[in-house]
Amino acid sequence: MKVNQAEFIISAVGPGQYPEDALPEIALAGRSNVGKSSLINRMISRKNLARTSSQPGKTQTLNYYRINDDLYFVDLPGYGYAKVSKTKRAEWGKFIENYLLKREPLKAVMQLVDLRHPPSKDDQAMYAWLKHMDVPVIVVATKADKVPKGKWQKHAKIIKDDLEFDRSGPFIIFSSETGMGKDELWEILESAIGWGQQEPDSEALPESAPSEQ
Repeated sequence: MKVNQAEFIISAVGPGQYPEDALPEIALAGRSNVGKSSLINRMISRKNLARTSSQPGKTQTLNYYRINDDLYFVDLPGYGYAKVSKTKRAEWGKFIENYLLKREPLKAVMQLVDLRHPPSKDDQAMYAWLKHMDVPVIVVATKADKVPKGKWQKHAKIIKDDLEFDRSGPFIIFSSETGMGKDELWEILESAIGWGQQEPDSEALPESAPSEQ
């Protein structure tokens, strides 16, 4: 997908603020320092549309970015920081769970993990939950530029083993610095949202098409 336009739309704090234009949505989940904002900026070829918070873990909203009037990236609050109360974390968890399970335009979740390190307990729990709930998930291993190329597959294997990764699902090695994995990830996202797939023109249907019963 060639990105001609990208803009920040809203930091939503509840369903009443979600966009109502029915564009497909791709959510980004991951630890607060895993590079979600950097991935968004690389994917849309912008330097600072998505900005990194100066206080990781503090963001409590769903940040919507509209791409080309084709889809939204929805940046979820980062997990893995314990700088808030258990009550607040529980509220966040319910907020995110409702979005992931009930938001009809949501087509897939990009779960970002750091290629340099084994998945955290939060990473493991998120992946297991998404799979259990049948939410389509794309695992993206970020910060590949920080790992020697010859060790990429070794690190990827550790991540897959620790996540109990479903080998039939997509797994992308990615670098926001170099753009490694960008084109491959766009192909997966285009497929997830059905981009470029046109509904058949009713006038072009073959005469033998079955009629409605």
